[in-house]
Amino acid sequence: MLGKFDALDRLVQLLLLIAAVVAIANGGFMLADPLEWYVFLPTVITTGPPNAHFIRDIGLAYLGSGLILLYAAAHPVLRWRAALVGGLWLTLHGLLHIYEVLAGICGPAIFWADAPGVVGHPLLVIAALAILFARQRIAPAGIPPRLFARAADKATGGNSPYLADLVAAPGHATEKFQHFMPVTAHRHAAPADAFHAARIGATLAADCGPCALIAAGGAIGDGVARDMVNRLLAGDPPCELADAFAFGAAVARHDAAADDHGARVETLYGRPARFEMALTAATVTAYPALKRGLGFATSCALHKLTV
Repeated sequence: MLGKFDALDRLVQLLLLIAAVVAIANGGFMLADPLEWYVFLPTVITTGPPNAHFIRDIGLAYLGSGLILLYAAAHPVLRWRAALVGGLWLTLHGLLHIYEVLAGICGPAIFWADAPGVVGHPLLVIAALAILFARQRIAPAGIPPRLFARAADKATGGNSPYLADLVAAPGHATEKFQHFMPVTAHRHAAPADAFHAARIGATLAADCGPCALIAAGGAIGDGVARDMVNRLLAGDPPCELADAFAFGAAVARHDAAADDHGARVETLYGRPARFEMALTAATVTAYPALKRGLGFATSCALHKLTV
């Protein structure tokens, strides 16, 4: 689930933000006064006479990398590819310096003097990406189709049989689908239990057991208690979640009762939370609908709806 940011997500943002600000500041300095930049860093003098045009060229590379990283820092979970691109030149630059010291082109003293800015800088980006990948906190867009299909099939317990058709479909269908998936799980303002009550209610209304189990797994991953999830799967939400559950089911069924349940949900949680619950209820049903359209929904009733 791609829900609210937690402490580690904020750490990733901070690492990318530091890398972005340093790169932008350095690039701006190189562009604004290349000769002053040349004498400002003592180790640069050892590389040869200054060339203002060449310094500005490198300054543009720093500035471009920094701006891309700044964009990525706003939402690293969704924009991890931008962080990858923004850190690419910085990483290659750092590797060049490592090669030069290993090859004897520059001395260890110069390398270590440059290391905080040259090697430390890309390490911030690498550390940020490592945290995201280790936690599997990345949006699916950008993952190669077959790798994505294997990961999604494993994550859903083999309950996504349409993935083979998706990967085989022409016209970059998989990439388009990957961009759609985070929409179905968008949560920021809504409490986790109410949000997933609406999500599971909508999925059950679409009459697909495997999809309901996938939605239940997402709820547990988002911190909802297992016994609560099993009550939702049984269609027996507690009183405090009854309106959220009924709201999701009514939206999925195109039932006019959605208005009354939605009004009560809005009173309880606010308009933004109602929007998020409406959004997940309206979009999560795309999965069982796709299965039904491809002939994979015939055995839904055979699944035991408990987690």
